[in-house]
Amino acid sequence: MASSKAFLVGGPDDLPERVVPITPPGSELKIPHRGGYEHFRLTSRHEETDEGRLPIYEWFERTAIAE
Repeated sequence: MASSKAFLVGGPDDLPERVVPITPPGSELKIPHRGGYEHFRLTSRHEETDEGRLPIYEWFERTAIAE
């Protein structure tokens, strides 16, 4: 069964959440943070969390929010 949440690895230390909804489902997540977006890619790894076994998405870049 596919998970509806992801565990985030890497990126800024001050991200408010490391367990986030996967919206929309896909291989990348874009998380708004400090006037930009943190981008995470799906890995083949999983993390055991209080919410169960979740897929790990790893940080790969930051982009600015377009004005």
